Amino acid sequence: LMSGVTLLQLHDDVSDREAVQRTMFDLRWKVALGLPLDFPGFDPSSLVNFRKRLVQHGKERYAFDRFIAVGRAAGFIPDKVTLLTDTTWAKGAGAVQNTYTLIRKAIRKLLKDLGYATPRTRRGLSPQIQALVTTYVRRKRKADIDWSDPQQRAAQLKQLVEDAEALLQLAADEQSDDAEMLASAWLLTKILGDDIVHDEQDDPQLGEGTAPGRIISVTDPEMRHGRKSKAQRFDGFKVSVSSEPSSDMILDINDVTATGSDGQHLLASVRRTEAQTGVTVERVVGDGAYGSGQNLEACAQHADQPIDLVTPCHRPADPEVHKSAFDIDLETKTATCPEGITISGRDRRDPEGRAFLLFRFPRDCCEACPLFERCVRSKIHGRSVRTSPYETYLQAQRERQETAEFQTLYRQRSRVERIIAELVFHGLRKTRYLGQAKRQLQRLWLAAVVNLKRLFRLAATHAIDLRLLLGQQRPCWAGPPASACAAIGS
Repeated sequence: LMSGVTLLQLHDDVSDREAVQRTMFDLRWKVALGLPLDFPGFDPSSLVNFRKRLVQHGKERYAFDRFIAVGRAAGFIPDKVTLLTDTTWAKGAGAVQNTYTLIRKAIRKLLKDLGYATPRTRRGLSPQIQALVTTYVRRKRKADIDWSDPQQRAAQLKQLVEDAEALLQLAADEQSDDAEMLASAWLLTKILGDDIVHDEQDDPQLGEGTAPGRIISVTDPEMRHGRKSKAQRFDGFKVSVSSEPSSDMILDINDVTATGSDGQHLLASVRRTEAQTGVTVERVVGDGAYGSGQNLEACAQHADQPIDLVTPCHRPADPEVHKSAFDIDLETKTATCPEGITISGRDRRDPEGRAFLLFRFPRDCCEACPLFERCVRSKIHGRSVRTSPYETYLQAQRERQETAEFQTLYRQRSRVERIIAELVFHGLRKTRYLGQAKRQLQRLWLAAVVNLKRLFRLAATHAIDLRLLLGQQRPCWAGPPASACAAIGS
């Protein structure tokens, strides 16, 4: 019953309390769950406890894996699959906070984890700690100042930083190994490091720009600023989705960080798909974010068999002077520019010890070239061209993406975007829970909802009784007849 209610709750995108009310008053839910008309409902906290126990016992994938197994048993998912993969953004469950609020709430959290916030421990505390507790625990609100006045804002920031540093010193003096206290101290330290700089007078100032991995919420410290494009910014997380085109079923879904390239999650998705579903991934189709040389090499050298990675390489804004316009021969270590000048390269190594070739064309030859102004940026040297450690794979991919075979395969990619749109329709954009385990549970059960809908459609198309594959038994209470179940299923 809890599994069925959870699936319907995510399908209709309703709260725990609303979900319980629908089991009592919505005939559609009663038929789908096999409930009698006078079903009395249950306390909404039962759904909270159900999710906690799923996480506690490692059963977050229960519904998702079960429907994948049904799809495999019915023959809807083949043994060797093509993965269509992409990511989308999702809002975090916490409030995005400014630096003043971040420091204030982080101080309050650390005071509580140190045990200073309870009435029993307030007696006997030093005046310094009592003042901190009064300011940050008992008041629970921002300072009563004129926030439009820069001088008052600066004074408030200085006070916040001084109180934070004093509290961190007190926490260090405690020498406690309590995990929650250490996590709170780290959180406060990181907020100060991300947002605060000191001027020549050692007064704290708000730093310019955004620090990498900046904390944006004390409520949900794992939230981050992210971008899907230069114009589209979001606060929260990304969700990686991989589907199979012949059945349009989701084979992998994962909650990932908002920062970084989408392509860094490709290999992990392939490994999870093969390990959890028992299929063999023979091809992956993704957009240009997945076309890094590292991914191309890893797919070509995949453990069991090579994976055909169908992804376009970066298309330059000015292709006439881009590196791809140079004819680079890796065997002879020579490069020929668009004007026909050929030079030899020099062996170099990057900071990670990977070998590459550096080609530096003579300045006088470049100055005589009609493409000089567009091609050369250095004021001293001629054009420099550097190969990638994965140049062999990148060259082959650039040649392949111009073929008709590549265009035909790449056309399939749009199917995963439609599946992501369906997930978004059912509430993927709104993260319901705090913590990575609960977020992943939401992603998996939402994908299970979409997969179950697809199983109904596939079963109807192939005239298969889905209840037999699911092993569905009639409830012990007086439920609806089998014909009603079949009707709601179709």
